[in-house]
Amino acid sequence: MARPDHRRQYSDHRRRAGAGAVSRVRLRPAVGLVLLLTLPSRLAWADSSMAPAPYAYRQLPDATQEARAKALMEEIRCLVCQGQSIADSDAELAGDMRDMVRRRIASGESPAQVRRWLVGRYGDWISLAPPMEPLTWPLWIAPLLLLVGGGLLVVRRLKRRTA
Repeated sequence: MARPDHRRQYSDHRRRAGAGAVSRVRLRPAVGLVLLLTLPSRLAWADSSMAPAPYAYRQLPDATQEARAKALMEEIRCLVCQGQSIADSDAELAGDMRDMVRRRIASGESPAQVRRWLVGRYGDWISLAPPMEPLTWPLWIAPLLLLVGGGLLVVRRLKRRTA
């Protein structure tokens, strides 16, 4: 049984393609380099050119309403940054959410009503302090269990050293 000669098939293919044909294998690094070099310019265009929402960076005229809105914004998670509140985040979406919170508070809604609306739309995850429910018990109990477990490990190690 004769084996196919792969080398000859490859060279025949290259000959048929012509001397000036660009190999796909050589083209891929060039495309990757072009994409890498144009990344900063593409990131610059990623931000919106629209003006920020009116109340994104402007406070409400009524100081009590602004205080209630600010307290609520400190408790709402930024959907882009995820580790910051919308009050601390500079993300465009956080600005839109600050605007929405301020507008709803100015229209007479209570912070609890605004929070319920946000939780209904985005889920409990939107809150930086999730509620204590059976579904979230592992989130509340896990740090305590890890702390107790670490303490037990330290006590055992210290007992082995002294013994």
